[in-house]
Amino acid sequence: MGTSETILQVLSGAVPRPFHSDSFFEKSNSLVSFKYHVNSRRKKGSGLVQRVNYSRTSRNCMRIYALDGLHGVSHGKILNDRLESVSCKCQHAESVDAVTAENGLGPGTNGTFNSLISQQVEVAQQLNHHNGGLASIGKSATVGTINDTPSIVTFDSIEDEAWNLLRESVVHYCGNPIGTIAANDPTASSILNYDQVFIRDFIPSGIAFLLKGEYDIVRNFILYTLQLQSWEKTMDCYSPGQGLMPASFKVRTVPLDGDDSATEEVLDPDFGEAAIGRVAPVDSGLWWIILLRAYGKCSGDLSVQERVDVQTGIKMILKLCLADGFDMFPTLLVTDGSCMIDRRMGIHGHPLEIQALFYSALLSAREMLAPEDASADLLRALNNHRGIFIYDAVNKFNIYPDQIPPWLVEWMPNKGGYLIGNLQPAHMDFRFFSLGNIWSIVSSLATMEQSHAILDLIEAKWAELVAEMPFKICYPALEGEEWRIITGSDPKNTPWSYHNGGSWPTLLWQLTVACIKMNRPWIAENAVKIAERCISRDKWPEYYDSKRARFIGKQARLFQTWSISGYLVSKLLLANPDAAKILVNVEDTELVNAFSCMLSANPRRKRVRKGSAQSFIV
Repeated sequence: MGTSETILQVLSGAVPRPFHSDSFFEKSNSLVSFKYHVNSRRKKGSGLVQRVNYSRTSRNCMRIYALDGLHGVSHGKILNDRLESVSCKCQHAESVDAVTAENGLGPGTNGTFNSLISQQVEVAQQLNHHNGGLASIGKSATVGTINDTPSIVTFDSIEDEAWNLLRESVVHYCGNPIGTIAANDPTASSILNYDQVFIRDFIPSGIAFLLKGEYDIVRNFILYTLQLQSWEKTMDCYSPGQGLMPASFKVRTVPLDGDDSATEEVLDPDFGEAAIGRVAPVDSGLWWIILLRAYGKCSGDLSVQERVDVQTGIKMILKLCLADGFDMFPTLLVTDGSCMIDRRMGIHGHPLEIQALFYSALLSAREMLAPEDASADLLRALNNHRGIFIYDAVNKFNIYPDQIPPWLVEWMPNKGGYLIGNLQPAHMDFRFFSLGNIWSIVSSLATMEQSHAILDLIEAKWAELVAEMPFKICYPALEGEEWRIITGSDPKNTPWSYHNGGSWPTLLWQLTVACIKMNRPWIAENAVKIAERCISRDKWPEYYDSKRARFIGKQARLFQTWSISGYLVSKLLLANPDAAKILVNVEDTELVNAFSCMLSANPRRKRVRKGSAQSFIV
């Protein structure tokens, strides 16, 4: 695949700084890395750590790190079995003057260096013009010299580019990789909260690292986020429920108490107070349990899930979800905007996405909870919920045929079906929600027949759900008066944009897992091929707009991390389908047998398990 032009951006501060290659950086003990995108931090004194922003054009990029001369910097405590703190104390960084003088870089060098780099860019552009691409020029620059030509990084494939971008999004805390930021878009006029590590956004990144055999970042993420669980944090004087996982967190550098010359790193969690709807994230804890199980299965390291603090964390999440309340159903009652769709979209009640993740988390937790007296009541409640999930009843929710919308009659294919988006008394949301349906397959919430029917519908409605970029987050979009009433005339969720019928490349990885589970990988392969046509050229957008996903989202961030990692997970799983087992929940035979006994005792209940050529809606 041809390469495209590369822009080199030199990061300079008040004084010139030496450059180094990645290999030197990893071996050096006298330098602290802030090479990943974190907020600018000015330390007390003359040392400055500058936010790293760099320019990208199309598929290629090169990064030259400008570092302050940091001496005697402590990387904090090494992660061990007991994380006693979520702050890291770092010593004061010395002035860079000594380093620049030592390496022969005086005050007048900056202009000369910029001129040199300008000439190198010219040479690179000429090579690109004459040879149709950029080749590596020279050798990697070393610390203490500006005479060596910096290497220009090129990518032989979209996968190489994606891995490079994913690694650049990694956030460090106390010297340890701890997660990935939501987006690393150098063109964005405002960062908002895209520079934070979101629990749900990190899941595909974590899976990609697991499949690559890089387990440390996932282990760190699991353990550090556990320490943030239900902090004493308030929102308008209200505290999050015990067991609630944050939506996101950010690494902040703050002055060290009692020492004006030093700073420390702290983790600052957000439990929804910064969200557009100020809603607590219900899905964060569910995804955390799913990732924990995947880590154990992939790495073989079961010691993490067996730790006392991790076992306690699992129980706290389950107790929060299984707590008694006004709701009399086994499903999880939530407010609007409490999951991936985090703005008003009319999904309050029992949205399918939450129920599929809830069911998956219940099965995963049952595998990991240690069999002890303290867990007995929780396991009993867990089993009760699993059993009730699959029951049917005659018009239990007071639903009538007149509620079926006209668009559905025309849209349903002759073969296929799907699980509706929401079900509660006297209300059915007939929209097709992709993540809920796909994860119902992965979690075995849907039967084998229902799972095949969902994939049949995706194939039959490929032009609407995939089109020019996979995958529609929901179908159809809310329009007209319905859009004004349900979304509150949300300017971001206009019809066929963002959460309202936009197309999200990150959904590729969940689709791939579902297709592999059902032995129909060609569906995911075709979707990946479509994505590869333009996702790199378009700079890895967050989402796409229009019915056929022809345009980059009007407010989409570029270089969105879960668009990048979602693609990588799909490629890794298609290359090694057996690896999908770390995410799949197998249908519970004990539960099926118990349900069969109940069917024979109560003939009014019915669960069809044999395939049907007719279309159906569940």
